[in-house]
Amino acid sequence: MIKVGETIPSIPIRQVTNSGPREVNAYDIFAGKRSILFAVPGAFTPVCSTKHLPGFLTYAPALQQKSIQQIACLAVNDAFVLQAWAEDLQVYNKILMLADGNASLTKAMGLTLDLTNFGMGIRSQRYTMVIQDGIIEHLEIEPAGTCHLTSAEHILEKL
Repeated sequence: MIKVGETIPSIPIRQVTNSGPREVNAYDIFAGKRSILFAVPGAFTPVCSTKHLPGFLTYAPALQQKSIQQIACLAVNDAFVLQAWAEDLQVYNKILMLADGNASLTKAMGLTLDLTNFGMGIRSQRYTMVIQDGIIEHLEIEPAGTCHLTSAEHILEKL
């Protein structure tokens, strides 16, 4: 599993934009800036849609005051599902939406979550990272079924 002090892997993923998905390199997304990356088990899932992502929308201005230059959300969903979720929650120009459809980045970081018993396949654990110039500065991994350590409020207290 990836740890504080390590570098975000250089792996292609998809960024969802107003004009559709585009391939990006995960490392390049976080190079040269201070960012927050939070991952959710799935788009449109209850906690992800009502608490986790909305919390980052609400606290984005406060996080920016703490030198956070970008906030990104990652899910092991295809880019089109993530695009529909972004439109539904109106996150464009506020949060970067990153689709890790094949869980390539999630696997490379050792942060997979096996939800096959629920018919959801391999997903991402719920986590939040503070990343400075591609290097992980802070990492919180949530125990299954909760959303406290990785919440925007909790991370704001840590900055």
